[in-house]
Formats: sequence, structure tokens, C-alpha cells
Amino acid sequence: MSTNVGLYIGSCGRCREAVHAGSSACQALGKLFHSACFTCTECGRGLTGEPFYLVSGRIYCDKDFLRSVVQPTPEVCGGCGLSIPDTVLQARGRSYHPSCFRCPTCRRALEGLPFSVGPDGQPYCLRDYHRRWAARCAACLEPICPLPGSKETTRIVISDRSYHVECYDRQVNHV
Repeated sequence: MSTNVGLYIGSCGRCREAVHAGSSACQALGKLFHSACFTCTECGRGLTGEPFYLVSGRIYCDKDFLRSVVQPTPEVCGGCGLSIPDTVLQARGRSYHPSCFRCPTCRRALEGLPFSVGPDGQPYCLRDYHRRWAARCAACLEPICPLPGSKETTRIVISDRSYHVECYDRQVNHV
């Protein structure tokens, strides 16, 4: 008794089994495939006669190519740890939801605002950064901060003690 198997024409580029003439097969990427083996890596949809994409040895249908390869995986927020599906704020080499990039002291959103990173690695609004991390005046014990609207400040340092210019002047004039 003979089986109705056609002439051997090659082996499948995926499963390596024989492909016979008359069986459902296709040629792609310079190889022969059983039609059932020539499928999308992601969804398994048959790609015989369909557009496909080859990326790093993996075959994708057009839908999965756009979803998996072209669109990168969502960023993960450095503040809350959840994925960021839309607007990504990049700061300090990390990604954030705009609403999660906040000063840890006052909880004010820092998107679009100047900020400083404290020694603890956290971003602070300038007001809280200076209140918490700025040098303190040895005379009045207040932080030495820029005046409102200014980005710089001047301090006098003598023997590892910092002074506001005005406090140092008062100190010197009263000696």
C-alpha cells in the first residue's frame, strides 16, 4: 500500500521536517517552510502570502511588528514604579510621570521648574533645597540662600564657618 506523499523538495526552515511537493508550503527568506510553520513569533498568525518583518531572526506580522518592535516597551516611573503609557519626563537619568516628579519636602510638582538634587539623590524645589542643604550662617543660624529672583548667593567662609555678607559685616563692625 502506498501513501499519497509527494516528492521530497526540502526541509522546513523552522521545524526541519521534510516538505513534500503538493503540501501546503511557502518560500521566504531564502528558505522553504510548511505553511503551518511560517507564523508570527508573537501571535502565531500564519504569514503565508502576508506581509511580514524579520528582526533579529524573529518573524513578525505587521501588527506585532508595530506593537512589539517599533513601539518601545513603556518606561517605568522612577517615582512610583508604574509604567508610563504617555508623557515621559526625563530627569536625573530616569523617567517619571510628570505628576510623580516632586519635591519630597513640600510635594510640589517640579515639571518645568528649576530644582537641585540633594546629597540624598532626591530632587528638591530650590526653596526646600536651600532650607535643607544650604550652608548655615554662623552668626544668625539661617541658611545662606540666593535672594528671590536670583540664582546665586555670596557667602563668606572663615575657619570653616560660613556667614551672610551682612552678618559678617555686623560681626566685624561690633568687634
